[in-house]
Amino acid sequence: MLFGKEHVARYQETDGEVGHDWQGTVTLLLTTTGRRSGKERTTPLIYQPEGDAYVIVASLGGADDNPLWYENLRANPEVKVQVKGDKFTARARTATPEEKPALWRKMAAVWPAYDEYQQKTTRNIPVVVLERA
Repeated sequence: MLFGKEHVARYQETDGEVGHDWQGTVTLLLTTTGRRSGKERTTPLIYQPEGDAYVIVASLGGADDNPLWYENLRANPEVKVQVKGDKFTARARTATPEEKPALWRKMAAVWPAYDEYQQKTTRNIPVVVLERA
């Protein structure tokens, strides 16, 4: 996560006026439903638009395990997304092996640390496509 709960709260309170632009890149808010708890959990994530969809990376800083939000959306791909003041329901899916290289390059162009994260782990870091429902 970026700033965690404070980032989420400020983003929601200001429709992304505070929190969308972050450290030279942009973030959206992703809300997944906990696969065990059933509770909604919101995470700020770096994104890039891809046509009508948005792309995010399940990097967790190069940790050996997937982020919890990724495990949650694998269990229930219906998610909520907020990009600035635009709030919508989306269907999340992992990029196909054919799609991933180009999407990875696009994301690493705005956050070069993604390449370092992939080198830190043997886990194949997933790229996720959020398609408006």
